Amino acid sequence: MQINIPNEYSRLKQVILGTAKDCGGPPHLDDTYDPKTKEFLRKGMYPYEKNMVAEIECFAKILKKHHVEVLRPNNIKHLNQIFTRDICFVIEDKLVIPEILQEREDEIDGIQNYLNQLTKKQILDSPLGVRIEGGDVIVHNEYLFVGYANEKDFYGYKTARTNENGLNYLKEKFPAKKVIGIELNKSDYEPRENALHLDCCFQPLGLGHALIFEDGFKNQASLDTIKDIFGADKLIKVNREEMYSMGCNVFSIDRDIVVSERGFVRINEKLKERGYTVEEIPYYQISKLEGLLRCSTLPTLREND
Repeated sequence: MQINIPNEYSRLKQVILGTAKDCGGPPHLDDTYDPKTKEFLRKGMYPYEKNMVAEIECFAKILKKHHVEVLRPNNIKHLNQIFTRDICFVIEDKLVIPEILQEREDEIDGIQNYLNQLTKKQILDSPLGVRIEGGDVIVHNEYLFVGYANEKDFYGYKTARTNENGLNYLKEKFPAKKVIGIELNKSDYEPRENALHLDCCFQPLGLGHALIFEDGFKNQASLDTIKDIFGADKLIKVNREEMYSMGCNVFSIDRDIVVSERGFVRINEKLKERGYTVEEIPYYQISKLEGLLRCSTLPTLREND
């Protein structure tokens, strides 16, 4: 298996797409680890497996339409394997296997057959104490944006998934990159106040734009840095309700081709106005688990520009 990820939007050739089959049904409230899942459990609106399966298969169909090779995890019964983004991720020609939540460690077994195709030189297996989830890591050519929590927040919030050790590890392993750490606002109880990962409030796009939810950032300096890199006029602002629905969490197949949830009416229109072809699909049921399109993909191969 070849691996190469230079950014979030170059022509996609291969991706590991998650699966909702045999995902185990609704968890006990005490076993959840994000506020949005808790909210829908309390409302009795946790998504049915058949509906999530249908949404992911619709996503797979769109990817194949654009000639993307779609790989799938080996099915593990009674395990949620939807969000492949977090369990490992590719930066250029390296695949990083981080330490993640203990509750999610078994998910790596579902893609181990793909990892076995790589050489030892291609894999970075992070040491204990280096906590990173792939949703916090955004590759943008010479830049590497990393959402993280400082030590106090990391141990104070279940929704803090990447720590300062993780940020420093990526700086060490990718010295040629300009690694930019971005602290995120966290909440274990209110999903509208919680940026679970960086890709919940920030997403670079292939024609020079970026989706952004400004209130997800803890520090003004981080916003200023992004404005300096992209230009304020290139930022497409997402409001709080759109962020809650995962409006930043779209997925690029190519520089001008974006897959988005069909309910993101305003965002999708903004993207079309700026020259993007938007493949609109149903993904609302999966959004109830505080993840969306980018979260359920692990891109392994994109073309270099």
